[in-house]
Amino acid sequence: MSAKRIWQITVVVIVIVLTYLYLQRPKPVAAKIYRLAKGEVKEIVANTRVGTVKACRRTYLAPATGGQVAKLHVDEGDAVKQDQLLLEVWNQDLKAQVDLQRAQIKVDQATAKQACLLAAGAKREAVRLARLQLSKQLVSEEQVDLAVTEAEAKQAFCQASRQSITVSQARLDIAEAAVRRTLVLAPFDGVIAEINAELGEFVTPSPPGIPTLPPIDLLDISCLYVSAPIDEVDAPKIKTGMRACVSLDAFDEKRCSGAVTRIAPYVLEKEKQARTVEVEVKLTDPEDLVSLLPGYSADIEVLLAEKEHVLRIPTAAVLENSRVLMMNAEGRLVERSFQPGLSNWNYTEVLSGLEAGEKIVLSIGQEGIEPGAYVVEQQ
Repeated sequence: MSAKRIWQITVVVIVIVLTYLYLQRPKPVAAKIYRLAKGEVKEIVANTRVGTVKACRRTYLAPATGGQVAKLHVDEGDAVKQDQLLLEVWNQDLKAQVDLQRAQIKVDQATAKQACLLAAGAKREAVRLARLQLSKQLVSEEQVDLAVTEAEAKQAFCQASRQSITVSQARLDIAEAAVRRTLVLAPFDGVIAEINAELGEFVTPSPPGIPTLPPIDLLDISCLYVSAPIDEVDAPKIKTGMRACVSLDAFDEKRCSGAVTRIAPYVLEKEKQARTVEVEVKLTDPEDLVSLLPGYSADIEVLLAEKEHVLRIPTAAVLENSRVLMMNAEGRLVERSFQPGLSNWNYTEVLSGLEAGEKIVLSIGQEGIEPGAYVVEQQ
């Protein structure tokens, strides 16, 4: 066989092998690519279970003494002022006692006035007789002594009569206190959230260990906060005064005028639930309070730290042990480790190991996305 023929056969074999290898090469996988760039990164802590919007002040009101509801002065939804009368239990007998004591005070005052006038007259008479005796007129020492004794006795009766007024005033205070125990007054400005009583019904304070519905539920909706449970692992990072955002299922936008106002001094321990610490966030911007109602479900995000204009990557692209899959110049995926900094659900700060402009794969978990695979950027 000639050398030319051998060369031709060799060329054909090479072409066949190259064609076979080309046809057997792995097909590129379309993947979402992120080019590293700088931006803002915030480290946040969020609640583990849903929180609740609460009023800063809420009280369940009931009369201090049981009885039939005689008057309901408000309806559900009414705005009330502090010390406004809301409910009144039947108390005609107690009010009669108040009127009786007021009348008794007037009687005691009149009696005291009479006794003191008589005491003053007796004193003047005793003084007059004493002067007559000194001028050696026909007045015996016995008469003077009797007059002085009578004057002192009447003065003592005057003082006793005045003390009777004090006693009657104290009895009046007791009677008025008994009346007040039948009244329900608003302890602060607020809105009547619920009324659980009707005219003629018998209401009573809840006995120990037996909770009953309070006749009136009063809310102060001028001040609202969110109470939410934070995992015990994250709780030590939170301090009062830290900024926070509030998200609500009923609204799309976040409300970020919040600040941490309270961290519970104990850990909640409930069966079959993670141990948590209750954290309260208060919204300060009046616009954030618009349309907000107590009872809404809410989530909080407490800002622990933040950095601006730092190299960052989407947190969704980070693999275990701070690794990423990046696309090299040949389109092949290679694994790279990096040193992370601040992190949240959206972005993770890159301290070292990666450079701006490098291409990171976002399609983690997609079939075919693994080290060594060829990828093309998904449009």
